[in-house]
Amino acid sequence: MILMSENYISESLLADITSVSKRTVKSWKKNGKVSPASNGMYSLDDLRHFPQVKGMLESKWEKDQQIKPLRPYKSVELFAGAGGLAIGLERAGFSPIALNEIDKNACSTLRKNRPNWNVIEGDIADVDFTVYKDVDFLSGGFPCQAFSYAGKKLGFEDTRGTLFFELARAIKEMKPKVFLGENVRGLLTHDNGNTLEVIKSVISELGYTLVEPRVLKAIFYRVPQKRERLFLVCIRNDLVEGIDFSWPETYSRVLVLSDALKKGELYDTDCPESAGQRYPERKKEILHMVPPGGCWVDLPDEIQREYMKTSYFMGGGKTGMARRLSYDSPSLTLTCAPAQKQTERCHPEEDRPLNVREYARIQTFPDDWVFEGASSSQYKQIGNAVPVNLGHAMGLRLISLLNDIERNA
Repeated sequence: MILMSENYISESLLADITSVSKRTVKSWKKNGKVSPASNGMYSLDDLRHFPQVKGMLESKWEKDQQIKPLRPYKSVELFAGAGGLAIGLERAGFSPIALNEIDKNACSTLRKNRPNWNVIEGDIADVDFTVYKDVDFLSGGFPCQAFSYAGKKLGFEDTRGTLFFELARAIKEMKPKVFLGENVRGLLTHDNGNTLEVIKSVISELGYTLVEPRVLKAIFYRVPQKRERLFLVCIRNDLVEGIDFSWPETYSRVLVLSDALKKGELYDTDCPESAGQRYPERKKEILHMVPPGGCWVDLPDEIQREYMKTSYFMGGGKTGMARRLSYDSPSLTLTCAPAQKQTERCHPEEDRPLNVREYARIQTFPDDWVFEGASSSQYKQIGNAVPVNLGHAMGLRLISLLNDIERNA
């Protein structure tokens, strides 16, 4: 089945694009909100009333690709991981002067691939950022933690003891022109929204203007994966006048798993062989019964009971269990391990979990990017990363923002 041709998309992809369930799309079809063509697919032109589709049809993606820095912009990255965001920012034109990461294997990965990068291994709390002068840009995918509300001041001191406090300290010590915070979309509602309110208050206290945060869906930025990330773009108050940040343009089509694993638009070859986890024999037999795109509900009832155990009697769809991916859809969000029972990521054809290089391709890492450490660490490094192509799309718009600031100077 072709998921997306030049002018048509499938029902499942329409659900992905509009962030609804397939059941909702079926109800739209029933009540006439959407109508498939004779081939069972949906014409993009007929779906133009959906803003997500309109964005794809009217994409200025190629214009974004022409953005170049007016001069080398010095950047610092915190919580750098295995380099997904760093590669994207590098491609956009940033010149990194320091990257901090506490995980030793991730640091080895960064050094292996970019020996010229200044990788600072260790706890961020031990890093003195005052030595970095005239920094244009700071980025950090800080882990989300609950903050103390003892004083109810919702300020810098309330975050002490958390990793966001260390990000804020770095901002305070370096005073970059622009900084980018990156997190899971759950930060929007974490602790009933109180966590984000503290973050907004600290950003203001530090002397920065926050662009209204936005959740970006990776499928709109040449990433064949249903990953969503929250981005916070902040501009130093003395530079903000007359400056208007624009979010990246969406790509003209949505890429799917076959784009990651097969030769095509994203890669010049099929995915290379690599190490990967394996299933125990019985689990392998059970996953063999699951069709591409299917999960535990596609198994015979007695096998469901055997595989699910007590989860069989619990509520919720549990569609991550015994889940086999499909070449015709974007991958589900990758986790830190591909064979966890609740978040299965089985290969679309073979009875095994995705291997390391397949994981990397779904995150749009280049094939020559080598991951250090045991395979479990490599999966974790890749699963925690910002997809490279999403980082690149954001990086280009951030370069454009710094260009505007440069022209205003």
